[in-house]
Amino acid sequence: MRTSFKVAIALAVLAVGGSALVWALNVRDEVDVKAPVANAAPSDSLIARGAYLARAGNCQTCHTAQGGQAYAGGRGIATPFGTVFTSNLTPDDKTGIGTWSSAHFWRAMHNGRSKNGRLLYPAFPYTSYTQVTREDSDALFAYLGSLPPVVAPNLPHALRFPYQSQAALAVWRALYFSPGVYEPDNARGAEWNRGAYLAKGLGHCAACHTARNALGASDQGLDLAGGLIPMQNWYAPSLTSPYEAGVSDWDRQHIVSLLKNGVSPRASVTGPMAEVVQQSTQYLNDQDLGAMAQFLKELPGTRAEPPAPVAIITQGDSVTRGAKLYEQHCAQCHGGKGEGIPNAYPALAGNRAVTMGQAVNLVQIVLNGGYAPATAGNPRPFGMPPFVLVLNDADMGLVLTHIRQSWGNRASEITPLEVNRIRASSK
Repeated sequence: MRTSFKVAIALAVLAVGGSALVWALNVRDEVDVKAPVANAAPSDSLIARGAYLARAGNCQTCHTAQGGQAYAGGRGIATPFGTVFTSNLTPDDKTGIGTWSSAHFWRAMHNGRSKNGRLLYPAFPYTSYTQVTREDSDALFAYLGSLPPVVAPNLPHALRFPYQSQAALAVWRALYFSPGVYEPDNARGAEWNRGAYLAKGLGHCAACHTARNALGASDQGLDLAGGLIPMQNWYAPSLTSPYEAGVSDWDRQHIVSLLKNGVSPRASVTGPMAEVVQQSTQYLNDQDLGAMAQFLKELPGTRAEPPAPVAIITQGDSVTRGAKLYEQHCAQCHGGKGEGIPNAYPALAGNRAVTMGQAVNLVQIVLNGGYAPATAGNPRPFGMPPFVLVLNDADMGLVLTHIRQSWGNRASEITPLEVNRIRASSK
């Protein structure tokens, strides 16, 4: 069903209203949560397993406000529809999940419903977490129950009309969400299935690496084929395209190194992915990282053609100015020919992050700087200073165009207007 047609249906349903119609879209799930019985004391091994899974899901990052206590919620997640505030996951009876049962928690993970049955907003990625098994959900719940309770009332969401209503959310779910635990692919090995389970479930890779439609739903027809991260204005590159971030031709250990250390002989991470490595994947064991690497290596590649040839500007004042700016601000670290410095500064020649059709990440990192994550395997990462106060829009466009069209790179020009648009959206 086309997105535009789905949007029309959604608007029509909201316009009609009617408790019977809303009820039909808000059908109760089949999870049995009738009896809020006391939870049995979990074993230490179950709690430890839950702590590991919480790392895999990067739960603490979203459920901890800046300067706040871990898992006490209150972090605002900006969306195109307003701000959603994360909830308190500590076992406080009044403001957290202290009175929840493991069945209540499972319903939230699997069906996107709170203890009282209220529909949750998909900023909490239950569209991915629905694939998590009941056993892993119970382990997560055991770990959260072992945390010190924190009194931190949940903040009300700040969403625009009509997105703040349960009716609108019920319509969205009817169009875009179907609960279902991960089903192993019997044609694949156990390792691949483990990697797929982690990437599709707790890892929720598709939340960033898949494009979203006008109503914020991931386009499952383009699974992991890249997408602009709403409100952050970073592009999560395609994991299936060899011209973006596909790794089918990589050595498996290089993929593991990238997920564990944030750097590898083939690439390094920055921007939102640096936070994922910093807070999540660096703590996974080598077996699970190897499984994820195998899954990523075997993703079905897109049939994308090589980027269309672009006109390379070889002479003129703009070329001279771009080269001069590169020599003045960039060559000391990245080399006169874009060769970089091994284990310190990445090469720019032949770098896919430089030549991607989507240039937003390149502009972002030059504007605002950035570092690879500090990890056990890369404890003192080299960084990129911000040039937001050094280069104006015109000069930044010139130097980036120079980088994208030198040393064999063949990518399109970056205009001052494009730089200005990204600069304005980053404020």
